[in-house]
Amino acid sequence: MENEKRQEDKRLIESALRGDEKAFEGLLKKYRNLVFSIMLKMVRNKQEAEDLTQEAFMKAFSSLSTFNDEFAFSTWLMKIASNNCIDFLRKRKLKTYSIHEPINYKDEKIEFEIPDYEPGPERTLLQGERSMMIEEAINDLPERYRYVVILRHKEEKSYEEIAEIMNLPLGTVKAQIFRAREILNKKLKKLLV
Repeated sequence: MENEKRQEDKRLIESALRGDEKAFEGLLKKYRNLVFSIMLKMVRNKQEAEDLTQEAFMKAFSSLSTFNDEFAFSTWLMKIASNNCIDFLRKRKLKTYSIHEPINYKDEKIEFEIPDYEPGPERTLLQGERSMMIEEAINDLPERYRYVVILRHKEEKSYEEIAEIMNLPLGTVKAQIFRAREILNKKLKKLLV
């Protein structure tokens, strides 16, 4: 099916290169809707998409002699159309506003307020305390659990790597990590509530 499509495109291109208007029309008819729908998605304006589609075909037909038939015509055409659209979007500068200056809109001034996501000193202190509690809870784990948790969560080792390091079966490693997490959850719930 795909091969037939490429062969048909190749015949149309060869005819178009010899000046056959019907071949140009055939290519246009075959790919116009595809190009238009993609242009419309990119610019979100029907008239601009129509203009860009027409420009893409004009550019493609004017450089048809450079087409390499090792590739699909649709891919080549879409590359031309996409590049044309990207150029159009670059040229069409959207009005930008400063976040530092208010915007005048219908006799009102609109100001931007951008929240500060940096943790304050109180939150930093709380996070530090939580980290210490988690460290203490990990240190209180039985040795076999403590070591797998450190390898998994601090050293960021995979289950397979931990199994190899500890010379344990993979299932045992997974079970120990699961059990260690259960112990930590119980202990930390009591501390953090």
